[in-house]
Amino acid sequence: MQLEFNANKRDGQGTGASRRLRRTNRVPGILYGGTAKPQSIDIDHNELFQLLRKETFYSSVLNVNLEGVKEMCLLRDVQRHPYRPVILHVDFQRVDATKKIHQKVPLHFVNADISPGVKLSGGMVQHVLTDLNVRCLAQDLPSFIEVDLKDMVQGHSLHVSELKLPAGVEAVMHKGEDPVVATVIVRGGKADEEADAAAAAEAAPVVAAAPAPAEKKSEKTDKR
Repeated sequence: MQLEFNANKRDGQGTGASRRLRRTNRVPGILYGGTAKPQSIDIDHNELFQLLRKETFYSSVLNVNLEGVKEMCLLRDVQRHPYRPVILHVDFQRVDATKKIHQKVPLHFVNADISPGVKLSGGMVQHVLTDLNVRCLAQDLPSFIEVDLKDMVQGHSLHVSELKLPAGVEAVMHKGEDPVVATVIVRGGKADEEADAAAAAEAAPVVAAAPAPAEKKSEKTDKR
């Protein structure tokens, strides 16, 4: 999936120039990589802000319309204001259509509610990974990877090697590694409740029993 946005070439450099841009509702940025020189750019803040609300903007090949000339790129970095909804700076990297790229792609989990581990055993799916680093050509880059959990059973873990990746896409992993993507864990049951109750009873402070009241001694009457 490819999204397009507009940008202008920027000549001014430095903190002062960037501040002046932001006052006009423009965001300073840079476009680098490939055979061309790095190009300073600026983007309309409102347009960029809306695009950044879309998950696909972070993982898709983008088309930047730079004063009528379109180039493919990837979003590489976003600097935000610490507490205001303001974008301060963005970095984009050019993409060569003939070379493979590395990109993190979000994982979308489906069918967890009908999996045997959840529906029959009362377990709970735990997501260990939420995105995956992949390598592919720009034209093959998916906006997300679907993870089907319909066959997950209690105690079973799904690994990266078991994922069905789109054609032309391969997972980037260290040699010998096969990370867990998701697993079905056991929810607390009756046995757990009994164990918790026993532990609570052991942890409760012991209250000493009050001593029994002493018997009153009978008064003896002296008879003289």
